[in-house]
Amino acid sequence: MLKEILSITGKPGLFKLVNQGKNMLIVESLADGKRIPAYARDKVVSLGDIAMFTETDEIPLAEVLEKVKTKENSAIASIDPKSDNEELKKYMAEILPDYDRDRVYPSDIRKLISWYNILINHNITEFVEAEVKPEQSAKETE
Repeated sequence: MLKEILSITGKPGLFKLVNQGKNMLIVESLADGKRIPAYARDKVVSLGDIAMFTETDEIPLAEVLEKVKTKENSAIASIDPKSDNEELKKYMAEILPDYDRDRVYPSDIRKLISWYNILINHNITEFVEAEVKPEQSAKETE
């Protein structure tokens, strides 16, 4: 699901991929539903391709969003994205205790919380795709 949700540098909010054209994507703003083109020169990143640094590894954004959802009981984040840096770091430590404090900046935490709130407001709550077990897929093909 997060593969279809995009962030475009220079444009606020998140966008849903609608279609692909020649040298551009057609995206729909989650904020107001307007469709706009995103050209090859625009830096477009799928939320499914983003990860956060920890002390040992990188964790996909989907798993981090899932941890926020668990902490907040699927509700809007209890912290304001505009909170001061120390509050944001404390909140992040509750969600992901081993996040890399040198490489994850307060601006990254703000973006995480903002994106989480946007997704929850648009009823996008399935961040981690359910894995299909081999027995299930075999039964479905019969």
